[in-house]
Amino acid sequence: MRRLTISIDDELADAFENLVQDRGYENRSEAFRDLLRQELGEKHLATQPRGPCVATLTYLYNHHERQLATRLNDMQHEHHELTVSTMHAHLDHDHCIETVILKGKTDAVRSFAQAVIAQPGVTHGQLHIVPVSKTPGHGHEHARPVVGRTKAKR
Repeated sequence: MRRLTISIDDELADAFENLVQDRGYENRSEAFRDLLRQELGEKHLATQPRGPCVATLTYLYNHHERQLATRLNDMQHEHHELTVSTMHAHLDHDHCIETVILKGKTDAVRSFAQAVIAQPGVTHGQLHIVPVSKTPGHGHEHARPVVGRTKAKR
């Protein structure tokens, strides 16, 4: 691991200290690493829109909306190559929350997510994408984060 020394103005340093405390980091280094991973991941996604990714799509919907649950289920079946798993929970008499784990090309994942979020009755949709690289495994591929990888322990 390398050590970096940076200089920042007092106001920015105070804001960073508050961020570290508010998010419960044990130290500044871990907070800085997370911020850097986020920025580098966003840059990678912008420059590699067809690159592989893993993602979570979370959304709320009104299950009384006409045929919405069926449409959402059909969409996942139509994109079975992207859909890894779905978790569904009932929030109250009218509303459900679903989180879908997705894996595939970033542009296809974004397109699928936008189509789901745009369905009438779906609210509060949010997509979180993590760019990955594919490496050969033991008869299958492994997906590893593109930035911020930790070395495998031997």
